[in-house]
Amino acid sequence: MQQAQKEIIVTTDGQGLYEISEEVRRFAKDAGIRTGQLTAYCRHTSASLVIQENADPDVRRDLIAFFQRLVPDGDPLFVHTLEGDDDMPAHVKSALTQTSITIPIMEEKLALGTWQGLYLFEHRNQPHARKIVLHVIGA
Repeated sequence: MQQAQKEIIVTTDGQGLYEISEEVRRFAKDAGIRTGQLTAYCRHTSASLVIQENADPDVRRDLIAFFQRLVPDGDPLFVHTLEGDDDMPAHVKSALTQTSITIPIMEEKLALGTWQGLYLFEHRNQPHARKIVLHVIGA
């Protein structure tokens, strides 16, 4: 059984979906795992990880629009506003999605579907440098 870990930094320029599939694929391939699993973990409470369609950019646009409507910035419901009108909505969006995703590795490749991509989902308006921990285990 082999294991490897790496932390990657994803630079964002505001709310949006930032595809990290290729960097994650390279890490998994370089680790030399033929059969196993990769876990990606987001070290933040106002960003998350999602697997989403990577073919039509309208899917990403619509997903962002849906979350903005579901949890709008500046909603008077929220008391936690110390870090800005987008902070508490970002925490809610993160809670509704995932901070950790596990993807099987089959025949030395991530078992993502044809139209699937792995994304960092940035929920804040300001630019950030987000840390994602990658861990692979297998043989």
